[in-house]
Order: sequence, then structure tokens, then C-alpha cells
Amino acid sequence: MKKGLIVSSLLLAGALTGCSSLNTSSNPMPLAGNVQTDINADIEVGEKISGSSSATKILFFTMSSDSEYADGVVYGAPNGNGGGSLLPFNLDPTASVKSAAAYNAIEASGADVIVAPQYTVKKKDFGVYGTIDVTVEGYKGTINSIE
Repeated sequence: MKKGLIVSSLLLAGALTGCSSLNTSSNPMPLAGNVQTDINADIEVGEKISGSSSATKILFFTMSSDSEYADGVVYGAPNGNGGGSLLPFNLDPTASVKSAAAYNAIEASGADVIVAPQYTVKKKDFGVYGTIDVTVEGYKGTINSIE
């Protein structure tokens, strides 16, 4: 009888002390803003350009053969760190691959900027191992003058 009481007490205690998570989401209120500046850029739009990059992801580490990246480009982050979190570092493995693809497109074409870039991201994820392939296509932008 005592063993049954002990076992049932342990089962009840185990059922009451489980793991739980809570996710609360809401739709943000639309925000519209106008930015005005006195700077005018004359950009000549040229032919279509493209660049690509790839990386291998093992656990939480992303390894790429590229060592040069386009700097100052934000990929979907409201806080400007390249990822979607509020952390001061980037946890999004695709951001660095996109940046490397942009650099490769600019470097190969001699462009100053990519006009209307479109990114194609192909991810294969097998849990602890995965690959990320990114291709960017757009138009060659050459800055003639900035006033």
C-alpha cells in the first residue's frame, strides 16, 4: 500500500513539474514614415549582374569558403545587426552568405551598388548538418555623382 502511494505521489509530482513554453504574438501596428534628405545621387543602371555563395552549417556553426563580404547591408533586421533578434550578434546563418553573394556580384561586375537585388536562398537542413546556397541577381549600378 505504501509503495503504491509513493509511486502515485511521484507520478503526480512529475506531472505537475514538466517543461512548458509560452509564445505570444500579435500583429504590429503599421508604421509609416517619411525621410527627406538633401542628397541626390545620379546612378546609371546597366546590365543584369549576379553573384553566388554557399556555406555548410554544422550544429550552430556556419562555415563558408568566402572571406569577403559586402558591409553595411541589413538583411531583414529592424535593429541593424543582420539578424532578427535583439541580441548584439547575428544568429541568422543566411545573412553572411547573402552578404558574400552580394560582394561577389559587385566585385565581378565592377558595380558600385546592386539595383533591385533579388536573393534566391536554398537551404537543406538535416538537423545537425545543412547547406545554404544563395544567388543574388540585380542590375549593375554605377554612381556618377552625389550632390
